[in-house]
Amino acid sequence: QVHVAESGGGLVQAGGSLRLSCAVSGRFSEIHSSNWYHKAPEKERELVAMMTRDGSTKYSDSVKGRFTISRDNTGNLAFLQMNNLKPEDTGVYFCRIEVLIIEQGRATWPGYWGQGTQVTVSS
Repeated sequence: QVHVAESGGGLVQAGGSLRLSCAVSGRFSEIHSSNWYHKAPEKERELVAMMTRDGSTKYSDSVKGRFTISRDNTGNLAFLQMNNLKPEDTGVYFCRIEVLIIEQGRATWPGYWGQGTQVTVSS
């Protein structure tokens, strides 16, 4: 089983910063990608940042230049540094990790979600 857990959310004033963390544990061969999603109130969940196995990153237009995704040397910890936060950044942030699992000679790439962490930005 693979377990994903986010932390680091909280209440911050507009213009402030937060750093979210995403820890992944369990049995897998490698991490294929680390992804951060934003679920704003009454809106669909949106992919805001991703990092692939080779370190390539991609951001949504809404966070480009303000958010940075990174990971530690083990790859089992992913981070989302959020700067210059705006009230529209309020919502629940979810981490989704895609891993490579090899069992009985068969490779699969399932994705696992964390339970999310709440970010509230006051104006």
